[in-house]
Amino acid sequence: MFTEEEKRAMLKMARDSIGRRLGLTATQEAPAITAAMREDKGVFVTLHKQGKLRGCIGNIEGRKALDEGIAELALESAFGDPRFPSLTAEEFPAIDIEISVLTRLTKIENIDEIEIGKHGLYLKKGLNAGLLLPQVATEYRWDRNTFLEETCWKAGLPKDAWKEDAEIYVFGAEIFGEKELSNENAD
Repeated sequence: MFTEEEKRAMLKMARDSIGRRLGLTATQEAPAITAAMREDKGVFVTLHKQGKLRGCIGNIEGRKALDEGIAELALESAFGDPRFPSLTAEEFPAIDIEISVLTRLTKIENIDEIEIGKHGLYLKKGLNAGLLLPQVATEYRWDRNTFLEETCWKAGLPKDAWKEDAEIYVFGAEIFGEKELSNENAD
């Protein structure tokens, strides 16, 4: 979906946004914005430190153009994820940034439609909702039932809440990160 140049530009936007907030990155010339980067798409920005989650915030539906949304969500991931303290200037160099650009949600009626490694899950029941990105099930080597149970937990529901009256949606994502792109350069 995106070229390597577009991926690098979006990752740079995220890193520069956080760096400016920390007072570590001077305002620089923004990367060129392509038509693909102006599309309204759901997107998540995930921060890792030494391979461990350090922040992740996103939106399911495109509320803004990707270039604007990524910069804002990078700040939210660094300073607004309630699971973590605000990112510090000392931590910033050790952070790896990953971006997940989502496809549209598709409601499913049968859990056999869920493909581990391809789909993320969005589960809604009553006022509760939870989302897990496609890479989460792969990273933890979950099967379909565990993925559903963990999505229920994320929604604040009992682990078997998916079995009755829950709306289950799947989505795909194009996932790219600094670590992955820097490894490609090393080859």
